[in-house]
Amino acid sequence: MDREKKNRVITFLRRLVREKPLGTVGGILVLLLFLTAMFADLGWLGMPNVGLAPYPYRELHVADKLQPSSSTYVLGTDQLGRDVLSRIIYGARISVFVGVGASILNMIVGAVIGIISGYLGGRFDLIVQRFVDAFLSLPPLILLISVMSIVGVGLVQIIFVLGITGGIGWSRTVRSAVFSIKENVYMEAAEALGATTWRIVFRHVLPNVMPVLLIAFSISMAGNILTEASLSFLGVGIPPPHPTWGQMLSLEGRKYMLEATWLAIWPGVALTIAVFGISMWGDAVRDLVDPRLRGGVGGMGGHGMEQAKKALVRLEKKGVDEAS
Repeated sequence: MDREKKNRVITFLRRLVREKPLGTVGGILVLLLFLTAMFADLGWLGMPNVGLAPYPYRELHVADKLQPSSSTYVLGTDQLGRDVLSRIIYGARISVFVGVGASILNMIVGAVIGIISGYLGGRFDLIVQRFVDAFLSLPPLILLISVMSIVGVGLVQIIFVLGITGGIGWSRTVRSAVFSIKENVYMEAAEALGATTWRIVFRHVLPNVMPVLLIAFSISMAGNILTEASLSFLGVGIPPPHPTWGQMLSLEGRKYMLEATWLAIWPGVALTIAVFGISMWGDAVRDLVDPRLRGGVGGMGGHGMEQAKKALVRLEKKGVDEAS
């Protein structure tokens, strides 16, 4: 089983390199982003003074305020003498936390709402979808600003807000996938065999909507990072002293844009590269995993067909036993 999973991963990576060169570049950028976030410092290994960042992000060099790029400060310093490169590297850690955390919540919320609504259907589905319609009709940025002003600013708060609000939107896509899965013969066979609702959901529905959830994760990550940067730029995201790219653009870049252009350029470049890489990688994953492009049954390729065959065999055996 482990060898089969390993072979699937290798096959996927080969297809990614061969068919999606931009996706491969995006995957490399995503890998570099994660490595930068992980090794900004090694405080999680008990070595807080060792890492990629030349200086701690809060360390002040009062005599070196607004210094341009040099051998000592590769990307210059800000108005307090803090090293810009170090703050950008630590900002990558915040972006990864937000991107991954919020995207995981997107998957969970989207799966729960979409599977329940799509599987039960009927009046319950109608009521749930009207609430979803009403939610999606609200202006996203105004909604996020309003919610953040209520729950307060901070890393945990912004992850939960982005995760829940984004997951409600993705529930519509999951619901559509569930509707298509319900039409498959192995679903009817499972019900005829007396399988419980929970067994059907976890055994047949959830595995077959996993491609949709993986696509939601990969695509949502870039949007969550960009939204966090927007909220931090507006002052309702992650507060100082923790550095985020949006906050750096707002507090330093906007105020000193003419006097020290590097304060606006480098955080913007970092944000652009991260969002570009994740977007290219997410698009490649979508194209390679999307069941409509793979011609799979029940949204999971061979898995759906395999489940159908097994269910039909059990149903035939049950019919033979009852007849005898």
